[in-house]
Amino acid sequence: MKLLLDTHIWIWYLLGNESLSSQLQTTIAATTTELWLSPISIWETLLLAEKGRISLQPHPVAWIDLALNTLEIREAPLNRQIAILSRQLQLPHQDPGDRFIAATAVYHQLTLATADANLTSASWLKTLT
Repeated sequence: MKLLLDTHIWIWYLLGNESLSSQLQTTIAATTTELWLSPISIWETLLLAEKGRISLQPHPVAWIDLALNTLEIREAPLNRQIAILSRQLQLPHQDPGDRFIAATAVYHQLTLATADANLTSASWLKTLT
């Protein structure tokens, strides 16, 4: 399975957060799962740290570098088609991070690992919760 990790799923998995479903824990850990991450998730992680919503030690950039080395993750590149698609998606909100991540999943034909009801409710988006 090719799985794009939503920002909160990536963070939850690495921090051992109990909010992560056992299905996602197992799928992410499986050697047969190809993990992908959007650069938007790096951006969102830094924003969360800057706002004090999460604490990443020793500091956010070092934590991100370590996290990227902990899991074998492929970077899901952004391009103009994803930017255009992000504005064409039918989502109930205008959150730019969600729009870019959803568009990335669609464009690269990846299953999106997310617990975000705004994304799981989109029938056109293949998700795993």
